[in-house]
Amino acid sequence: MASSNWLAAWQVANTLVPYALLWWLAVYCLRQGAWLLLPVLGLMVLFLARCFSLMHDCGHYALFRHGATNRWVGFLLGIVAGIPQLPWSRGHAFHHRHNGNWERYKGPSALVSVETYSNFSNRGKFLYRLLRHPLMLIPGGFFYLVIKPRLELLAGLAGLLPHLITSLGQSPVPSWRQLLASHKTSWWHSPEEFRDLLLNNLAVVASWIGMAWWLGASTFWLIYAPVMACGAAIFICIFFVQHNFPGSYAHASDDWQAMDGAMQGTSDLELPALLNWFSADIGCHAIHHLCEAIPNYRLQACQQRNAHLLTGVKRLGLRDIPSCFDYILWDQSAGTLTTVAALST
Repeated sequence: MASSNWLAAWQVANTLVPYALLWWLAVYCLRQGAWLLLPVLGLMVLFLARCFSLMHDCGHYALFRHGATNRWVGFLLGIVAGIPQLPWSRGHAFHHRHNGNWERYKGPSALVSVETYSNFSNRGKFLYRLLRHPLMLIPGGFFYLVIKPRLELLAGLAGLLPHLITSLGQSPVPSWRQLLASHKTSWWHSPEEFRDLLLNNLAVVASWIGMAWWLGASTFWLIYAPVMACGAAIFICIFFVQHNFPGSYAHASDDWQAMDGAMQGTSDLELPALLNWFSADIGCHAIHHLCEAIPNYRLQACQQRNAHLLTGVKRLGLRDIPSCFDYILWDQSAGTLTTVAALST
């Protein structure tokens, strides 16, 4: 669990500096010929995915030695990734606390039980399957990073405004922090989360305006939109297959065990070395769930040293990824995930 400030700083530098240089190269290629742009965009997608992985480490307070450094660097990486780091990290921490308890946490795709699905209309079943199809990763990724954080802020502010007006009529008038702490909303859970959500949105939208003014709106969005959509698609895909696979542990609260959730409710994704680097070794997922304080640059060594204790963990390769997207239903009676096709057998 020993974090290294030097290793962490090097990882941040070797991610953000190439990403910035690739932006310059992408603009140059776009002006020379659109066909030159595709390989550059591919690299940008991979670096964005790595940026998100490092932000994830900051959210676990694992990348750097000190909590404040993780917060500030995580906030910066959240601006690059387009997502408020502190609210995202709180939600991710909830996943870690309840992994394998599908009554409390239903995964990134909000899966339903077999019984609930069976009660859907034919149209409802079709829409359920469509929204969880792998092809939805790209539009879903664009929504997740580009649109959703802005909508969350606007929805939260719409609920905050009436509370603000009511509070201003009180005597004495509460402080800004007291006002936020007394306002109950599902969009943030603390004044700190609201501040992170607000500042992230201001920084991201300001960067859009600045980049569009500098490069031209069409140039900026032709590069930014596909990179964000595909980058998000990659890490949503990785997260999905690490928890939705044949035999995945999926119990209700009454008989859920945290250790079983970590060992049987996660998979290790075996990737080529280059993809391991871009994903910051998040393929070593079971050991990460057993101890989230292990920084990404220690995960492989920790997994290898404890390999004899991890023999029961499901191991997946790239060829196994497509089939994982069939496991979109929770079979509560069997304590596992299942497929729509299995219902008809």
